[in-house]
Amino acid sequence: MGFFDFMTEDIAIDLGTANTLIIHNDKVVIDSPSIVARDRITGKIIAVGKEANMMQGKTHENIKTIRPLKDGVIADFDASEKMISMFIKSIPALKKKMFTPALRMVVCIPSGITEVEMRAVKESCERVNGKEVYLIHEPMAAAIGIGVDIMQPKGNMIVDIGGGTTEIAVIALGGIVCDKSVKIAGDVFTNDIIYYMRTQHNLFVGETTAEKIKISVGAATEDLETPPDDMEVQGRDLLTGKPKQVNVSYREIAKALDKSIQRIEDAVMETLSQTPPELAADIYNTGIYLAGGGSMLRGLDKRISQKTDLPVYIAEDPLRAVVRGTGMALKNLQKFRSILIK
Repeated sequence: MGFFDFMTEDIAIDLGTANTLIIHNDKVVIDSPSIVARDRITGKIIAVGKEANMMQGKTHENIKTIRPLKDGVIADFDASEKMISMFIKSIPALKKKMFTPALRMVVCIPSGITEVEMRAVKESCERVNGKEVYLIHEPMAAAIGIGVDIMQPKGNMIVDIGGGTTEIAVIALGGIVCDKSVKIAGDVFTNDIIYYMRTQHNLFVGETTAEKIKISVGAATEDLETPPDDMEVQGRDLLTGKPKQVNVSYREIAKALDKSIQRIEDAVMETLSQTPPELAADIYNTGIYLAGGGSMLRGLDKRISQKTDLPVYIAEDPLRAVVRGTGMALKNLQKFRSILIK
């Protein structure tokens, strides 16, 4: 075992719809968009991560950008495998090695995932030299990453708003008591903005621009204490076909996102209504924890708090909460053995 241990490297992966993060030796070594660019003729992957992200929406017919994960699950098996292997190969510490080491991995998966989808993730990892692959549910990983002691007989509610799915879970005694996974998250917000710009301003914007709007002036409610400045948005005028620019305020984006956010609120309310009374009592005291990129939407914490009458806390560095938790689970394999899926 000793020699094999010496040859084995530990990595923790958060394989997300929007971003993939990898931790190696307690450091986040990869934090890149989950996107690959493929050459249509040769079928080779030309770029991955940030490079491929810059190509999105700007390609000619010989290049195709693919997002291998959809709704938190693998949609394009081949592309996802190549993406994972390229990310792993680009980890600085593993580059120095003469040959690829065997990997012990913990990968997180959405809680609403099916057996087949679970196997797809596992096989993808085994094919990039993963000798031991453990899976962990996303809300669990988020809870560990936030710093909640999940093994206690206390209820904690986690809402993880990612790119493809929003994971809502009540966790106690190292297990998920009740959970809900809804396919409304960052990607849907982005599409809402595209649709809004199209219908209200006759302006056709791409995904990259819509994402920028969401980050710069995105809001979940129209009454913000510190509102962001208006943003100038460029795109194509649908009437004249000419490029044009319009000003967008956070109020408009709050309107555009309202319906989707309502559906997230409803899912939170439904999960609360399924929670056993003893745990509901705990949650009244501990409140709700938000993680994932979607939790950074201005005023979302306030809005959920008003809807549920509970205190709502945003994890620090919410984008990395899940991967931090996955990394902690990897370090303390013995302690968290019960929550990992082999």
